[in-house]
Amino acid sequence: MRTEGVEPRIDYRKIAAEAVQALWTVERYARTSKIERPLLELVKLRASMINGCAYCVDMHSKDARNPVESEQRLYALSVWREASFFTPRECAALAWTEAVTKVGSDHVPDEVYRLAREHCDKRQLVDLTMAIIAVNAWNRLAIIFRAVAGTYEPAKQHSAD
Repeated sequence: MRTEGVEPRIDYRKIAAEAVQALWTVERYARTSKIERPLLELVKLRASMINGCAYCVDMHSKDARNPVESEQRLYALSVWREASFFTPRECAALAWTEAVTKVGSDHVPDEVYRLAREHCDKRQLVDLTMAIIAVNAWNRLAIIFRAVAGTYEPAKQHSAD
């Protein structure tokens, strides 16, 4: 379905500010975890791609590029398994991101969990999972209430992920 010229539905930030603040608590937790910022940015962008959130893909591609990530890696993120320039840790995190984001399809396969545990200690895996949970929640809000893609400016405070 094309959303050309579609207006946002509801400004959920104003209507349910308390709920948005609760989600921001999870977001802040993820941002202050020991997970490296470049990895967090890749995870957020990949989950947003899977969910088909144009606003969030725009946001996270801008955030990842500013200043930490190369264009090459961003363009190849959807085909990370075939690209040789993602580290084993990044590949494990991306596999985990895909499994957690698509949890309703295959749950989280044991082999994906084992791979993630090879590259993350228990705390890091929980922290990574919390970041994935947060971005999936932001994706759903942005998709459902039609956040307008292209309006995000990296210098401004995040209002929806």
